[in-house]
Amino acid sequence: MAKRAISIPENPVSMYLFNNTKSALIWLVIRLYVGYAWINAGWHKITNDNWTGDNSGGAVQGFVKGALAKAEEGKDVTGWYAMFLENIVLPNASTFGYLVAYGEVLVGLGLIFGLLTGIAAFFGSLMNVSFLFAGTLSTNPLLFILATWLVMAWKVAGWYGLDRWALPYLGTPWNKGTSVIKSSINKSN
Repeated sequence: MAKRAISIPENPVSMYLFNNTKSALIWLVIRLYVGYAWINAGWHKITNDNWTGDNSGGAVQGFVKGALAKAEEGKDVTGWYAMFLENIVLPNASTFGYLVAYGEVLVGLGLIFGLLTGIAAFFGSLMNVSFLFAGTLSTNPLLFILATWLVMAWKVAGWYGLDRWALPYLGTPWNKGTSVIKSSINKSN
């Protein structure tokens, strides 16, 4: 018995938002807002001694200890995440301080310049989820939602940015870009 492919047409709203470059202006506004939020947060951490200076890791230790206290109370932080914080993050607080501070700036730059927008938004949402798991609300829920939408709109979200040229050049894992094609041609000559 032959298998049939199931084809369900995409609805017009998602087709417009995620596949049509006319929606790129919407994504530009969202991208700039989220990018600015990440750069602003990261810059404050980079210029703070408790994140990346002589006391690097101090801020992370304080954050993790606060999250662990919430886990002990049975509120806001689940047991498995508390174990991760206690056994992985806390002993490597200095490393995580640098990773968070510079990661936030890199995510912000990627979003503002529209370079590898989907990847930048993915890593931004990963940080948001990490902060949410640690029991911190702040702007994390909003930034997580917007970053998730940017991940879904990766094809058009960077249209008014460097992705307009970078994505066709670099390609995707399922479609070779012009850089790979040029490289293949040069190797065969």
